[in-house]
Amino acid sequence: MIRLFDTARAEVVPFEPGPNVKMYTCGITPYDAAHLGHAATYVTFDVLQRRLGDLGHRVECVRNITDVDDDILRKARELGVHYLDLAAGEIARFDSDMTALGVLPVTSEPRATSAIPDILGFIAMVLESGHAYRAGGAVYFDVSSFESFGQVSHLSRDEMLVLAAERGGKPDDPFKDDPLDFVLWQPSLEDEPAWDSLWGKGRPGWHVECSTLALRELGTTIDLHGGGTDLIFPHHECEAAQSEAATGQPFVGHWMHVGMVRLGDEKMSKSLGNLVFVHTLLETHDPAAIRLALLDNHYRESWEFTGSMLDAAAERLERWRASGEGDGGLDAVRARLDDDLDTPGALAAIDEAAASGLGISRAAADLLGVAL
Repeated sequence: MIRLFDTARAEVVPFEPGPNVKMYTCGITPYDAAHLGHAATYVTFDVLQRRLGDLGHRVECVRNITDVDDDILRKARELGVHYLDLAAGEIARFDSDMTALGVLPVTSEPRATSAIPDILGFIAMVLESGHAYRAGGAVYFDVSSFESFGQVSHLSRDEMLVLAAERGGKPDDPFKDDPLDFVLWQPSLEDEPAWDSLWGKGRPGWHVECSTLALRELGTTIDLHGGGTDLIFPHHECEAAQSEAATGQPFVGHWMHVGMVRLGDEKMSKSLGNLVFVHTLLETHDPAAIRLALLDNHYRESWEFTGSMLDAAAERLERWRASGEGDGGLDAVRARLDDDLDTPGALAAIDEAAASGLGISRAAADLLGVAL
């Protein structure tokens, strides 16, 4: 049995899905290259997927691509390129980076622009349920109509307002009944893509894209949904509210979030520009060493990246490869991963096997996605 921290329940609990596991991971907005924060998230979910497969589960993993939103449209405007051309180049680079890091292919990688008819149908469901309203050419979700709003993040209203302002929630939008209400459909600017709808030409809001894709690809209730901790609010909180408003059923059985990677005192993010890009590191470092450096931090912790981490990971990888193949480490690695995906503990277990002279079980290294 795997035990994992559930964000909504705020405790480590058993994760007990059926034979088929439905997993949804929030993917990239392809307006810039993947950085180490992205890599830490996707490597974490990759290890979970590997352990679930090791336990005999069939894992259906969906990772979306947000190829239309404020960020990608702004970047395309700055560069003077079509937003889908920008997306195509960054998606190709992201896929190459993840392959190099040993991240397993996902079952489906749907793009938001592939789902416009589905999004329109989803918004209609939310309106019909009485949880949304029209104003100023847009459609907004009415948070006051949904008693469970806050079930994922457990934040106070004041905390929500601060984060909404920081993370694109636009609490000062004059057409909202409540500053925390969020957009489902919005009018497009003159140079932005627009689709016809019952509410006027426009484009979808950020949160509605993931809800629609998750429901389309995986069905009403997902076993596990996750991403970085910066997505807990507003993104995942809003996803949960609008999905359950539309279907009347629980949206997610288990919420899992990965801590932020910092560079200096700030989290690594595209908006701040303090980035260490995966493709840059791959030019000078063994991909397996990069992966080991990521796995040496527990997924729930935020941590600061330093170059010395890669040096230490390269030395560890050399020791592992020098030890040769044997029977050591597999049971201990499985035990550590089952304890809230304790990857640092799993690495230490393989270190012990390497030092013992018994050699390292290839299956143990494979569970961590490390090529020996």
